[in-house]
Amino acid sequence: MEHESKDVVHLPAPTAWPMIFAFSVALLFAGMVTTYYLSLLGLVLFLRAAVGWWFEVLPIENHVAVAVEHPRLEAAAAERPVTRRVEHLHPGEEGHRVRIPAEIKPYSAGIKGGLVGAAAMAAVALVFGLISQGSIWYPINLLAAAALPDMASASVEELRHFSAVGLGLGVVIHLLTSILVGVLYAVMLPMFPKGAWLWAGIVSPILWSGLIASTLDVVNPALNARIDWRWFVASQLAFGMIGGYVIARSQSIETMQSWTLAMRTGLEVPGLLKEKEPGEGEDEKR
Repeated sequence: MEHESKDVVHLPAPTAWPMIFAFSVALLFAGMVTTYYLSLLGLVLFLRAAVGWWFEVLPIENHVAVAVEHPRLEAAAAERPVTRRVEHLHPGEEGHRVRIPAEIKPYSAGIKGGLVGAAAMAAVALVFGLISQGSIWYPINLLAAAALPDMASASVEELRHFSAVGLGLGVVIHLLTSILVGVLYAVMLPMFPKGAWLWAGIVSPILWSGLIASTLDVVNPALNARIDWRWFVASQLAFGMIGGYVIARSQSIETMQSWTLAMRTGLEVPGLLKEKEPGEGEDEKR
């Protein structure tokens, strides 16, 4: 770089196109054993990812300027004695790349976002049941039918009525799935450099809906014939936009590569974190 100074270093800019490119290839091959609609979706993503990735590196590769902390580097170099021996790095030590700082979303934010998204998704599903079938139990029983073959083959009139088994199983499936997807959002959203709300709220639900729509006919044809895919996509978008917004707006935490699972989840365990020395808090306040 012509204008590169000693205060900054230029690194390749982060991009999500390689991940999308790999996902599109997976869809292309998955469509060969399911349906050509899946391959068609993979082809569209393949072309879009190829173009996006191309312009990330050509004709000029995108870079980001990262500030260099000179005092910290000089202090680390002064503290480390010069030796001819090979020094082995161990996790948890400062001053080298074994311990990598990163900002991530806490798992609790994923659980919270999953629960809020589950409520939004359930509201859309209940509205669908009232409008299409005049019953709030229809979408609940339909969700439970994914795990109960007998309910999947039940008549529409039977699905409109209350079922204790359908309600219990539907609630368990809905909550567990929503929490798992919420935690997955919390893990993946920090990987996207920008526009995380767009991926969480629009792109991911549409891709997920397309994957379900193209495979459900093979997995459960009876259930596939009863789903209104317009409302299904609307419920997925409600989950993605509401849950993704809650997760994206949650406060990020700085974590380290060597931190334990308990530390990452924010558990307050005695002896887990290093106690502050007397007077350390007063110095930080100054």
